[in-house]
Amino acid sequence: MNAKHSKQTLDLGMIGNGQVAALIDPEGALVWLCHPRLDSDPIFGALLDGGAPDGAWTIEAAGARKIERRYLRNTPILETRIACADQSALRIVDFAPRFKRHGRIFRPPMIVRRIEPTSGTPRIRMRIRPRDLRSGQPPASSQGSHHLRYAFPGGGFRVTSDAPLSYVQDEIEFTLLTPLTFVLGPDEALADDPAHLGVDWIAETEAYWLEWVRYLSLPYEWQEQVVRAAITLKLCQYEDTGAVVAAITTSVPEAPGSSRNWDYRFCWLRDAFHVVYALNLLGATRTMEEFIRFATDVAGESEAGTLRPLYPIVARIPPPEEELARAEGYRGHKPVRLGNAAAFQVQNDVYGSVILAAAQMFFDERLPRMGDWSLYQKLVKLGQRAREVALTPDAGIWEYRGRTSIHTHSAVMCWAGLDRLARIAKRLGDETAAQWRADADKLHAEIVARAWDEKRQAFVGTLDGGEMDGAVLVMPMVGFLRGDDPRLRTTLDAIERELDLGGFIARYAHADDFGKPESSFVVCSFWYAEALAAAGEVERARAVFERVMGQASSLGLFSEDILAASGEHWGNFPQTYCMAGLVGAAMRLSRGWREGVWDGSL
Repeated sequence: MNAKHSKQTLDLGMIGNGQVAALIDPEGALVWLCHPRLDSDPIFGALLDGGAPDGAWTIEAAGARKIERRYLRNTPILETRIACADQSALRIVDFAPRFKRHGRIFRPPMIVRRIEPTSGTPRIRMRIRPRDLRSGQPPASSQGSHHLRYAFPGGGFRVTSDAPLSYVQDEIEFTLLTPLTFVLGPDEALADDPAHLGVDWIAETEAYWLEWVRYLSLPYEWQEQVVRAAITLKLCQYEDTGAVVAAITTSVPEAPGSSRNWDYRFCWLRDAFHVVYALNLLGATRTMEEFIRFATDVAGESEAGTLRPLYPIVARIPPPEEELARAEGYRGHKPVRLGNAAAFQVQNDVYGSVILAAAQMFFDERLPRMGDWSLYQKLVKLGQRAREVALTPDAGIWEYRGRTSIHTHSAVMCWAGLDRLARIAKRLGDETAAQWRADADKLHAEIVARAWDEKRQAFVGTLDGGEMDGAVLVMPMVGFLRGDDPRLRTTLDAIERELDLGGFIARYAHADDFGKPESSFVVCSFWYAEALAAAGEVERARAVFERVMGQASSLGLFSEDILAASGEHWGNFPQTYCMAGLVGAAMRLSRGWREGVWDGSL
């Protein structure tokens, strides 16, 4: 592995297809898979429970001396190449099938692992050891003619293969003479031989993703990184409902021993704006529409217009938060939590977030079905609620568990909702446009008056005085502050003075329910770069962006946090916020195609 990434223990590869997603470690072990969908209990949970081989699917090559990994270009198909001491070599290809079939997208809850000898006759040992994360117990298993069946109390799955299954089940080392294909999926027979399916599905999945990427709008610079971010955002979407999870993992702590171990396998409505913002920039309109549909469906179910901060990917009342006492935790850092109590908090930013996301539907002429009066009426209820709660205390964007305040970010997002409703109403010819505009202007003036800290010469995190907060970086992004506003420049200076941690921006520097934060929040650095660019400090912004990009994993992914002291990635993985922030910053900072290609000035 590249020495640059040797200390990044979250240097994992992600595969998926919009139904399931898995994480593969640098040695080719599958260490995380929730099945049969993104928010199911994990059937492989070694990431949180002591590490491989227990709770993992490992493929060990005898005498392995060099391991290299890459994604096949512009796809989420992961290739792991292993060179052995006896000059033999093999490659593992991991992917989740996704392609068009019969006019629809074929995306079954399946993971495919294909192992091929590329030189000599390597010897391998396979260990398939699923575990119930709650009990720590392995499932009951049995061998069929061409499959291994695993039965948990709540359901089961099977692995179908053309491999010698007795060797696999007994974990006996054997010689890899020909390619072998393993298909993990529902406990039902495959329609064809796994060897044929493996070859065909790799080709069709690769072709699908190459075509999907082809239609993205990309910046001239950082194209490879933006493509990887776009694919990752797509893999974090549960396509059946359109929901986008914050990450596919739970309980990876924000810093060692911090107990900030949260379950991120839910859809946060505040992500609506940031994800739609990124997808719009990319031109990924179908994914954007599906997410907007989820957010507006949730909003439509509430007669009073009251929203929760987060919802399960199939919208319903979120489950309670629970701790699994027996699970060891990521690198031994407990607790392991399922469910997220933040679902029951008051977070007032959600109303503006959903309105901002849905506003795209009224102005984007690319869409086959644009926003109409019916959608507007749903948003009106949210706007009325935003007007009521904008200046009331809540838990805020960072979900404080022990206190509430009137948070600047929440108020700003409520303002943004009122502002967009004024624009939508005007476009639809609705006479209430003037009232929405008056309400937005009044709220804007009050936020400016109460969030401004004269001593710091900066906007702070709460109204009527407070600490610096990285969330104020969203102000220019949503149009609350113009880029040439001198108050933006001085706020950025204050952010750098008070929130810089080793060259990266923290959410805040004050102690919260769990003490003082030790890690920087990756997306805040991307927001900082974008805000600097909005303020006209483009070269300074590019330096910040490049510094953050230099901390990406070897496969171009980001977890939630970077520990300033070591540069390690911590927090749930991969983080949707971060990938959306990367896209937004890259799009703003990149030099243009005209400069790069047409007039050759770069």
